[in-house]
Amino acid sequence: MRSISPWAALLWLAALPVAAHFLTPLAGARTLVFALGAGTLLGLLLQRTRFCFYCHARDWFEDRNPRGLLAIVLALAVGLLGYTVVVGSWVAAPQPGQLPPDLHIGPVSWVLVLAGLAFGAGMVVSGSCISAHWYRLAEGSPASPFALVGSAAGFVLGFITWNPLYSLAVADAPVVWLPAHLGYGGALVLQLGVLAALAAWLWRGFADEKAPPPEAGAALRSPRVPSLAEAWRRLWQGRWPYWIGGLGVGLIVAASIVRMRPLGVTTTLGSAARAGAQAQGWVPERLNGLDGFAGCATLPGANWLTPHALLLAGIVSGAFIGALASRQFRWIRPSGRDVARGLGGGLLLGWGAMTGLGCTVGTLLSGISAGALSGWVFALSMFFAVWAGLRIQGVWKAR
Repeated sequence: MRSISPWAALLWLAALPVAAHFLTPLAGARTLVFALGAGTLLGLLLQRTRFCFYCHARDWFEDRNPRGLLAIVLALAVGLLGYTVVVGSWVAAPQPGQLPPDLHIGPVSWVLVLAGLAFGAGMVVSGSCISAHWYRLAEGSPASPFALVGSAAGFVLGFITWNPLYSLAVADAPVVWLPAHLGYGGALVLQLGVLAALAAWLWRGFADEKAPPPEAGAALRSPRVPSLAEAWRRLWQGRWPYWIGGLGVGLIVAASIVRMRPLGVTTTLGSAARAGAQAQGWVPERLNGLDGFAGCATLPGANWLTPHALLLAGIVSGAFIGALASRQFRWIRPSGRDVARGLGGGLLLGWGAMTGLGCTVGTLLSGISAGALSGWVFALSMFFAVWAGLRIQGVWKAR
């Protein structure tokens, strides 16, 4: 398996233009092809840079390694700048009560906080967020298939609890779009200021790191230019730098709203779960207010030829290409613990994503980039749950 992996990656890559060719006769073909291409690049970036909200948070909470969280801050800053430029051309003068179409701007209530807490707890239990489980599925992760199945079940549970929660708190909750209250400039300065302060606080982790002393005579030698073959090998060794992941993800988030709806990875899974559950009579046919919200809200039926579905297919394909080319694909037989933590954590992930109208990519990344207060509330709740969950895990292991 090790010797044929790079060749298998090339074959898989060559199959993508063929898939794009078969999409061209369909309505909206350019958007579908863009979604497939953007998803492939995103999956490659996620896999090669280990871009994972849970992993980056865990690196900071357990080892005080700030590099991953700084990559997330960079992605948010780039996405925020891109969204401000693009949305500013759509809605020239934002006003209170006015929302741009399709952006991830959701209601803010204690239900959103609960959704963020559940999603964060699901990350701790399962070992990743939903987007990371998709790319780890392409690496052969033993827990990710069960986490995605559990997430689908969590969506069904979310549909069952949605109508009571909507009537109790969501229906009258404010939907806050910061540019409508502060203007584009004010919202941009405020959010970039928060991100800059957070980056400065995290950057302190580098202050105590000492660079290794230079090798004797290194300054007198000219660096050797690697051969093309050697440069290619280096590209697939280890992982790419964190900042590449942050910059690349931010650019894809910003570019996605030009050609398709904002980036999100739960719409397809949630729509499929909704269609199956409604066919069995497990959830109400009418989910109050749900289809009126933008973002990663699910659709009444399952459709596998939508931009979001092809984006998801591209993420798995891109991650698979990266895993094969770097020889990081390993199929591991799942243990009972893998099954239990995948299903249990996935259940929390799915319920949190459905109730919060998105996950770390939709509600958090795309939401904050759009200037939605709901994105910040979800992020704070989620990271608090990760911190608390890791503390509980540490106490449990110490016993």
